[in-house]
Amino acid sequence: MSTVSSSPRRTTGSIPALVAALLAAIFAFQLNASMLSPVLATMERELNTTSAQIGLSQTAFFASAALFSLFLPRWGDLIGRKRLMIGMLLLTALGSVIAALAPNVGVLGLGRVVQGISGPIVPMALIMLRVQVPDPRRYAKLMAILTAVNGGIAGVDALLGGWLAENFGFRSVFWVMALIAVLAVFAIAAGTIESRSSQGTKMDWKGVGALVVVLGSLYFALDEAGKLADANWLLVLGLFVLAAVSFVVFWQIETRVPDPLVTTTYLKERRTWALLSTTLLTMTGVFAVMNGLIPNLAQDPALGNISAGEVSWWTLTPYALAGLIMGPIAGQLAARFGYKWVLQGGLVLTTVGLVAAAFLTTNPTPLVLLTVSVFIGVTYAGVCNIMLNGLGIVLSPKDNQGYLPGMNSGAFNLGAGLSFALLFAINTYFTNQLDAAAGYRFGILAGAVLLLLALGMSTLIPHPQDDDVVTGHAPESDPLTTSQEQDHV
Repeated sequence: MSTVSSSPRRTTGSIPALVAALLAAIFAFQLNASMLSPVLATMERELNTTSAQIGLSQTAFFASAALFSLFLPRWGDLIGRKRLMIGMLLLTALGSVIAALAPNVGVLGLGRVVQGISGPIVPMALIMLRVQVPDPRRYAKLMAILTAVNGGIAGVDALLGGWLAENFGFRSVFWVMALIAVLAVFAIAAGTIESRSSQGTKMDWKGVGALVVVLGSLYFALDEAGKLADANWLLVLGLFVLAAVSFVVFWQIETRVPDPLVTTTYLKERRTWALLSTTLLTMTGVFAVMNGLIPNLAQDPALGNISAGEVSWWTLTPYALAGLIMGPIAGQLAARFGYKWVLQGGLVLTTVGLVAAAFLTTNPTPLVLLTVSVFIGVTYAGVCNIMLNGLGIVLSPKDNQGYLPGMNSGAFNLGAGLSFALLFAINTYFTNQLDAAAGYRFGILAGAVLLLLALGMSTLIPHPQDDDVVTGHAPESDPLTTSQEQDHV
């Protein structure tokens, strides 16, 4: 049976050093996720391969990141989060070196899989922040700063990647990733304290294996479905069946092992299924719109007709920059009004933004695209994304702090894959039936409908104080876990 460590739940060490260290770790992950966006064509040319093979290496990274996110935060609860974070960053650096030295696309894919171990860095960083910053108001503000970076480093990451690839080749991008990961190791070693929430508990590797099969099957099923006419639909069906069977196996394992990855009691609670469903629906509704449909609309010769080199300046960069600026403000709002209310406000406004964007598809001027990107950057990247991550932390039970942030991270990644599969399928269908503008319009409107469903699901997410949430390490008698603190959260 899990026991709660008696580690003191108070601030120790320098908070600025802590935040700087965690930012360095998040930078190391974010560069792996977004720095290659403008480099894909260069990688294809220099490795003498196809765009499909390069795309597969990208899929390998995001799938790896999603799978590692399921269990590494929980493992950090058991063996020590600082220790695990340093190990993850070292392996991320190793993956970057493998990719930088890759003689072919196969070795590149291996490097990307190893880099995927950085996937749960953000939820783990937020848990480590919570340990050292017990004050809920201060935590909300700092959490928002850290999470805002996860939406993209103001677009600079993609711009830097493009500049490096153009001047020094794609390998230079991976060397920069390796350097940042190594610097982050030293920052984490110097700026954070060790923490864990459970002692005498064994890792549930059987449950991990079953859950990895569940998410992996769903992820690759959605990736295959996204190929539309070229998809192997028998394979898609088989993967969905495998996911369903594996989930049944996972449930049975969790009811029988003495130290489950996550108890079935927690799986039945609203803090788990309502939050994960909200995250999945939100990501499915927004991700492909802002990272696919809007940029494609901007470049469509019959509509926006903006060049590939210029499109980021009107769409992706202002979107990321708006989210980065809004992040700290969202943290202030969460500290005052609560994560759930701020999330719901962000969902309402993001839905309004998508509906407006859908009816502006016939005249996507640069100014229109900029306005849409900034607005949704504020409402989604700067509010919804941050609140969903924050809720994964503050709703975690005291005896298993890693399971909910980890599974929430998996929901983010699964939603991203589903978003491209579903919204692009709708876009393609209406483009073939009507015209290009209609394809974009209905694809974006489908995203808005999903956000309305996410809003409805969010009403079922409990407020942290409703579920007697204690996210610290102290025994229940610790005065820092009083109802006054929970009311503020």
